[in-house]
Amino acid sequence: MIGRLNHVAIVVPSLEEAANLYAGTLGATVSEPVSMPEHGVTTVFVTLPNSKIELLHPLGDDSPIQSFLSRHPSGGMHHLCYEVEDIYGARDQLLEHGLTVLGDGEPRVGAHDKLVLFLHPRDMFGTLVELEQA
Repeated sequence: MIGRLNHVAIVVPSLEEAANLYAGTLGATVSEPVSMPEHGVTTVFVTLPNSKIELLHPLGDDSPIQSFLSRHPSGGMHHLCYEVEDIYGARDQLLEHGLTVLGDGEPRVGAHDKLVLFLHPRDMFGTLVELEQA
């Protein structure tokens, strides 16, 4: 069911500092920041030869990742994102196996303008997992 690792998401206290570290110090290609009000985050993507890193920063105090940053002020890994060929089929299969899909269970448009959904960390060994339509 799962395919390629699409990205690893890291919550950062400063997008500018994190982007500068990846671009300037590590020599990576870094996107411009994109605000996503519907998700409550601003994102920057670091392109790697085999995957991406998504740098996340809260967009406002009611952002779903603000509490994460409050608990981890220096930032930290937030989630892994795997690609799937059929997000609805993947969702249905996971639900049949008793896994919890967060939210209302319906995929929403994510940062790459593709459908995504999230699986509860308790079902995934303590790791928040995002699935993205390939």
